[in-house]
Amino acid sequence: MNTMKTSIARSLLPAAMLLAGFAHAGDPGKQQGKQHGKQLGYQLTRLDSLGGTSSVGASINELGWVAGRSNTLVGNIRHAALWRNGQLKDLGTLGSPDKTSAVPWPVKNLRGIVSGISYTDEPDPNGEDWSCSAFIASSGTRCLGFRWQDGVMTPLYPFPGGTHSFATATNNFKQTVGWAENHVEDSTCTGTQKLQFRAAIWGPHGNIQRELPPLPGKDANGVRDTSTAATAINDSGQVVGISGICDVAVGRLSAKHAVLWERGKPTKLGDLGIKAWNTPNMINQRGDIVGFAPIPDDNPADDLDSPTLRAFVKLRGQPMRNLRTLNDAGVSSTAKSINEWRQVVGQSCDAAGECRAFLWRDGVMTDFNLLVDDKEDLLTIANDIDNFGRITGQGFDNETSTFFAFVATPVWK
Repeated sequence: MNTMKTSIARSLLPAAMLLAGFAHAGDPGKQQGKQHGKQLGYQLTRLDSLGGTSSVGASINELGWVAGRSNTLVGNIRHAALWRNGQLKDLGTLGSPDKTSAVPWPVKNLRGIVSGISYTDEPDPNGEDWSCSAFIASSGTRCLGFRWQDGVMTPLYPFPGGTHSFATATNNFKQTVGWAENHVEDSTCTGTQKLQFRAAIWGPHGNIQRELPPLPGKDANGVRDTSTAATAINDSGQVVGISGICDVAVGRLSAKHAVLWERGKPTKLGDLGIKAWNTPNMINQRGDIVGFAPIPDDNPADDLDSPTLRAFVKLRGQPMRNLRTLNDAGVSSTAKSINEWRQVVGQSCDAAGECRAFLWRDGVMTDFNLLVDDKEDLLTIANDIDNFGRITGQGFDNETSTFFAFVATPVWK
C-alpha cells in the first residue's frame, strides 16, 4: 500500500469504526434513543464570534470541527470561520479583509479541509449577481469557491472562459464539489446571469477533475437542461445536486430536477409535484439524501418565485418522502443534513415567519428547542449533524438581538 492510500485509510478509520458500530447495533436510530429508560436531551454550547452581530455553524465532522461564518467586529463583515479545539479562527477571504466569505454547506471530511465561497478583489467583467449573492453580500467582484487547509485558503477556478465558481463539500479523498461557469453565453440565462455553469469536481490539487452533465432529453416544452450544480459528495464518489436551465443561477429553474451522479451519470431523484427548486443538500455514506422540494399550492403562480417548500428525505432505494413541517402547522421547511443513523436536521418556518430548528428521528419531526437545556433563546436552524449526534446551527439571542452559532451535544437525562 502506498503512502497516499495509507494516509486515506488512517483518516477513514474513525468513520469506519462508527459504521461498524451502527451495523452491530441493528436499527441505530431506535438504539440511540433508548438507554435504560432515560430520555435523550442536548447540552447547548454557544460558539465564540468574531465580534459582529451574526454567526452560524454550517458543518460539523467527527473530529468536532465546526465550520461556518461569523461577522467581524470591524465592519460587521461575514467571514468564513472555523471552530476547533475550543478556538475560533477567522479563515479570511480570497481578497482584501473587507470582502465577504462563508462556508454555506456541510463539508464532511476528516482531512482538515474546509470548502466554501469568497469574493475576491478582481472586478466581475459581466456584472453578474452569481450564486454567491444568495449567501454573502455581493461586492461586484469575482466570487470563487475555495479550499482551506493548514492555514491556507486556495481558490478553485472555474472552467476556461468562466468568471465565477462555488464550492460546497469535500470528501475524505480530497474531492471537492460545487459548480462553475464556463465560456458559453447561455440563452436560458435571465436577470444579470450571462454565462452557463456546470457541476464540477475539483481534485486533490485544486484542479477541475470532472464536469457533471445535465439530465438528457427535453421537457414537455421541448427545452433541454443546460446547467448543473453539485451540493454534496460522499466517499463512494456519489454526488447530488441539481439539473436545469441557467435561469438566475440561484434555485428556481436551475433546479428543475434533483439529481444523483454515479460515475458521472445523472439520475432523477424525483420531486413533490413541481419542476423547480428541487435541491438535495446532503448525501451520507449509505446513499441517503435530504434536501427541499416545492409542493403544489392554491396559487400556481407562486411556484417559481414564492414556492411552498418542504423538507424531504430519500433513503437509499426508496422514493422521496415529504417530511412536512413542525406539527404540520408550518408553511415551509428544509432538511439540511443526515448522518449515518438516518437522523435529519433542518428548519421549519410558520406563517408568522418564525423559523425553528428541527430534528427528525424515527419518523418524527421534533422542535429542537424542546430538546436542549437552554430554553431562553430561539434555535432557528440546525445545519448539520455528525455521527456522534452533535448538531450545529444558529440561534437568536433575544436579549442582545444577535445571532449565534452553536453546538448541541447529546446527553442522557
